[in-house]
Amino acid sequence: MSRRLISSGSTFEQQIGYSRAVVQGDWVFVSGTTGFDYGTMTIAPDIETQTEQCLRNIEAALQQAGASLRDVVRVTYVLPDGSEFPKTWPVLQRYFGQVRPAAMMISAGLADPRMRIEIEVTALKGGA
Repeated sequence: MSRRLISSGSTFEQQIGYSRAVVQGDWVFVSGTTGFDYGTMTIAPDIETQTEQCLRNIEAALQQAGASLRDVVRVTYVLPDGSEFPKTWPVLQRYFGQVRPAAMMISAGLADPRMRIEIEVTALKGGA
């Protein structure tokens, strides 16, 4: 079974030593992804915009892996402030409303205080 590493070009990947995503056979494992715009290394202050950027970053990784958001079977949301989770629901509904992956939300600290959400997904290519 082949293994392929996907990079977003984020400086974090090189500094820490991880991949944005790993493709193993038909499975795609996307690392916890924040709302940073990796092209400019900037992050919006609000959770709604960060959530949107997280999902664009994830979508780009999935496309590089030959998959799409429709192939997502599992998603984990991590928020430092769990009370903000409802603010993300309209964005999540747009991206996952028809997909409806298995999901979990965890409230925990993130590496940078500017980060308000981190999202990790697992996808099965052709699973849609």
